[in-house]
Amino acid sequence: MNATLKISIFLVALNILIPSADAQIWQVSEPENLPEKRHENAMATANGKLYLLGGRGIKPVDEYDFKKDSWSHLKETPLEMSHFQAVMYKNEIYVLGAFTGGYPHETPIPNIYIFNPVKNEWRKGAAIPENRLRGAAGAFVLNDKIYLVCGIQDGHWDGQVTWFDEFDPAANTWKTLPDAPRPRDHVQVAVLNNKLYVAGGRLSTARINQVLNTVIKEVDVYDFKTGKWSTMDAANNLPTLRAGNTTVVYGNKILVIGGESDAHVEAHNEVEAFNTQTQKWEKLPSLHQGRHGTQAVSLNKKIYVAAGSANRGGGPELNDMEILDK
Repeated sequence: MNATLKISIFLVALNILIPSADAQIWQVSEPENLPEKRHENAMATANGKLYLLGGRGIKPVDEYDFKKDSWSHLKETPLEMSHFQAVMYKNEIYVLGAFTGGYPHETPIPNIYIFNPVKNEWRKGAAIPENRLRGAAGAFVLNDKIYLVCGIQDGHWDGQVTWFDEFDPAANTWKTLPDAPRPRDHVQVAVLNNKLYVAGGRLSTARINQVLNTVIKEVDVYDFKTGKWSTMDAANNLPTLRAGNTTVVYGNKILVIGGESDAHVEAHNEVEAFNTQTQKWEKLPSLHQGRHGTQAVSLNKKIYVAAGSANRGGGPELNDMEILDK
């Protein structure tokens, strides 16, 4: 057995992440101009462009054009939208599982809102069932259906849920799916090979002053083929515990990026990847700037993340962008 292999086995035994061999560093974007500073926002792709939207307060949608290497302001949101994971469906951006209003009693937005980038228009979409309203939830699209999982009913105060819902945009109907194994909020999710991965998040309970310290270690997986949930073995718990992280697919890996916790004032800069082939976590290059309360997206085999908060809590707000290239 060679020395390198011995060291690798030793590190795995200690639950220390082995850096990915093909990892590269994050590049800081230097566009012609910058978008609006924001946090508790989302980001999405449509028609080959990037869109930053939402955040605390009323913000314009910011569009990044790769050909011009510049950002431009589009229409403002029709109301404050925060704490959501945006999804793209038929080149429009859907907002659901979002909050409006101020800390700690942010209220769930009762309808889906849809942004059409070509028309630069917002419209109100379907109502979300009243008994399933929550914010800070994970959202994703699979096979022309839109899904919403977990979240919290009363801002940062209380009311975490295990709910899992399916929305059919064509039929304009909702369907209740099996509950997740545990509640969590301030979470984002990703789907790869018909499996939903739910990692990170917390149980925000400002009612008893327990928020940043309530991070969740377990990783839950929903298999769309079997229609059942499972929880990964303890050896595959999330290596760096945090909430307000963003989650995105990167090749055969699920990336968990940034976040916040009570570990330190600065937002997390860690980037960890669950490799679905090896069934192990890997350490990827850290962000140049730690951030939470934003969203990463995948486009053209690259990962883009922008905006967010540089420290845990409400600021300072950011407007820079970093890019991870294979």
